[in-house]
Amino acid sequence: MGSFDLAGRVALVTGATSGIGAATVALLAERGAQVVVAGRDRSRGEAVVSAIRDRGGKAAFVPADLRETESVRQLAQKAVALGGGQVDILVNNAGSYPFGPTEQAQERDIDAVYALNVKAPFHLVAALAPAMAERGSGAIVNLSTIAAETGMAGMALYGSSKAAVELLTKAWAAEYGPHGVRVNAVRPGPVQTEGTAGMGGDLDALAAQAPAGRPAAPREIAEAIAYLASDAASFVQGAVLPVDGGRSAV
Repeated sequence: MGSFDLAGRVALVTGATSGIGAATVALLAERGAQVVVAGRDRSRGEAVVSAIRDRGGKAAFVPADLRETESVRQLAQKAVALGGGQVDILVNNAGSYPFGPTEQAQERDIDAVYALNVKAPFHLVAALAPAMAERGSGAIVNLSTIAAETGMAGMALYGSSKAAVELLTKAWAAEYGPHGVRVNAVRPGPVQTEGTAGMGGDLDALAAQAPAGRPAAPREIAEAIAYLASDAASFVQGAVLPVDGGRSAV
């Protein structure tokens, strides 16, 4: 597998009990990484871990509510302990993606979205990147959205939180890149997951605007994440990779 091989690496993936996160831990484990599956739902998390172990992979589940700062810090500590003293790959995938009129957003909604989408990645990077830099290697992949770049009605709250993530990606690349830590982001288009199932025809209509003409499968996004996490992307830093079926091209 060469530069895509992740044997010996420890990867922490947030929001890993379903959708893109579950596809990502499965793929990283398939490529040899020991994965730490983080999420709120223990039964789903244990199911993801069992499936990975059944295929011969190494995985452990750590319950965490990333809207709570203390829970985020404890997750980082537990991941390091499970990884034998280090985490080599961090995938900030957990996110909330509400949409609706700006005037209908409640204060608690705004706080919850920014806590999960912005503060949690910030605290995890603060907790884990310095040790990566000290070792001289590491990879961080953040999840964004096409709504971070394109103004869309009803997407002000979600889009703005992910626009912050894209700037953080570049700032962290500048901060930690000189010490061997690569920080990049993936910007997915519409993806068919449990979380987007409720969108129904709206998801298909959004996907129809792109050349691919369909929503992505979670595995297709996971492939991009795994690439950025691997040595195959050794010269890629501070990039935001669109994986949107060509939406950004038209």
